[in-house]
Amino acid sequence: MTASEARAAGGRAGALRRAARGLGWLLLLVLLPVLGLLSPVAYVELACQPDEVRTAAIEPILPPQDRRPESNTLLTYPEWHIVHAYADYAEVIRQGDPHDYGYLPAIAQYWGSLCSLTRASGSMGGPSPDYRTMTHVIGVSFTAELLLKAAYEETFGRAAAWLRGPRPSSLDELSASQAAAYAEFLRQVPWYRWDFRAAREELRSAATEAFRDRERAFALGTEYALKAVYADVIGSAVAATGGDELTMRSVVRGLSPEALGRIAEVTVIRERPEGSEIETPRYAAFTALARELAAQGGEFMEIAGNDEILVTDIAEGRMDRPGSVLLGVLPRQGHGGVRELRLLRVEALAGLLRDPAVAVEHIHDY
Repeated sequence: MTASEARAAGGRAGALRRAARGLGWLLLLVLLPVLGLLSPVAYVELACQPDEVRTAAIEPILPPQDRRPESNTLLTYPEWHIVHAYADYAEVIRQGDPHDYGYLPAIAQYWGSLCSLTRASGSMGGPSPDYRTMTHVIGVSFTAELLLKAAYEETFGRAAAWLRGPRPSSLDELSASQAAAYAEFLRQVPWYRWDFRAAREELRSAATEAFRDRERAFALGTEYALKAVYADVIGSAVAATGGDELTMRSVVRGLSPEALGRIAEVTVIRERPEGSEIETPRYAAFTALARELAAQGGEFMEIAGNDEILVTDIAEGRMDRPGSVLLGVLPRQGHGGVRELRLLRVEALAGLLRDPAVAVEHIHDY
């Protein structure tokens, strides 16, 4: 090999080494965020195993087709934590700006509550595989969304708010009302049914020439556009596989079938020795119906074939309530007080709802 050929070969080898190093750095830049997003999943799977897995000792009243895995009452909370986070965010930006919201605390509360509830689910047979997967998927998605939002709002968003001055712009006010409407929507309807495209168009139509309005229209418009595409994908997947059941069976005593039948959205299925078997809507509607049933003297004997249920209530500080197990106390953003996660016997639910000292927020209806 001549000297010139050797130099050419050495140059090619050097170029290949530089290309390999560049590719290695690129892969590292891609892998680090992915590993960061998956690290909470690994933590929950490795460090938050159920304390003691055991099966129910008492045969449920309802038949198998009307039962839900009892641990689902615990594992539904993380999904509702996201709903509460959106409500907190709406309240924060109603009073201030998006950079005032604590994005990292909201993320930490999600994974922390999931860890505690996964451990507590052992007494109910442990988490069901579908809910275990769901909580990880939505947790990673929630984490990624809030980290991206924090990265923007703490930099460009904060700068735009500083240039705007202390008075909110028209799109600040509109985005706050949209956030509140979205949070309320999520209490009963899956997120992917929200019309993100209409919300984006509303922003564009209401924007003035003010810099803050143009910045909000761009930032939130981009967010809504991406969510619209993602919502289409999720909506199509749900349509192909079938969504969750929107109704649920319970057994109630203390009210006659006629009295139960007069309550809107309550369908009496049959009479059982333990009480009346009824069918009701789920989600926020069930919490409202349960309050009405309790106010009229009804007592729950069983819900979805189970005898324990998770309830969240709002308190000024941690409180001990007889007959329940406190599983978590989470500070709220934008609102006063804390959110308490309580596990109690289904038979004690009506009494808790009738207690004027308890502000029940949501019954986690599997």
